[in-house]
Amino acid sequence: MLWIAVCDDEVMECSRIAGKIKEILGEMKVPCTIRQFYSGRELLQSSENFDIIFLDIIMGGLDGMRTAQMVREKAYDKLLVFISASRDYVFDAYDVEAFQYLLKPIEDKKLKRVLQKAVRKTQERSQAFIIVSRDRQRKKLFLDDILYFEIRGRVIDAHTMGGIFSYYEQIGLLERELQGKGFCRCHKSYLVNMKYVDLYNRQELMLDNGERIAIAKRRYEAFCREILEYMRGKGGLA
Repeated sequence: MLWIAVCDDEVMECSRIAGKIKEILGEMKVPCTIRQFYSGRELLQSSENFDIIFLDIIMGGLDGMRTAQMVREKAYDKLLVFISASRDYVFDAYDVEAFQYLLKPIEDKKLKRVLQKAVRKTQERSQAFIIVSRDRQRKKLFLDDILYFEIRGRVIDAHTMGGIFSYYEQIGLLERELQGKGFCRCHKSYLVNMKYVDLYNRQELMLDNGERIAIAKRRYEAFCREILEYMRGKGGLA
């Protein structure tokens, strides 16, 4: 199921784009839920976890570019598709790593190509997960959605794209379960998803969303080896 947001302050245009997206994905037999928003502020206040966001740039109040920057601060992995009547913002779109830039009026063929690429992109995401328990209930946590695990005694805080999920677990068991799955224990209190590491030094690392996490002095060399190996595996190094 794809979750899609369409944000445009022109109500009729927003409805038209949402309807066309639903029609095309229906032809592709891709199930989807589409939500319409008429301002950037309204989009940012939504608690729903969208895969793809179609975002008008020229809007009253909070414009689309600033809205996109704030989306990136909250969730780095969303596919942003800008829609605008102007070409003037094409290069600005690179700053927030937009997936595509569509000019209004949007041609059906171009919209279909963008949706086909976006569907492929979302399907490429790893579906690996772990099952955790809390309050006698079991929950599936997809590893791609987890930025890092924070250890507080017997409590594990899974910091995910959608918020923090806390549960009881032994860190040793969790560390073994995540072995070889792209996570590194850079500090006694943190297991970090290397996919989201943006930069690091001897004292700390910074994630794509700007969060900083300490690196223990005795773990620094092992962390360097692991992240370099991870980058090689992802094609980031020759």
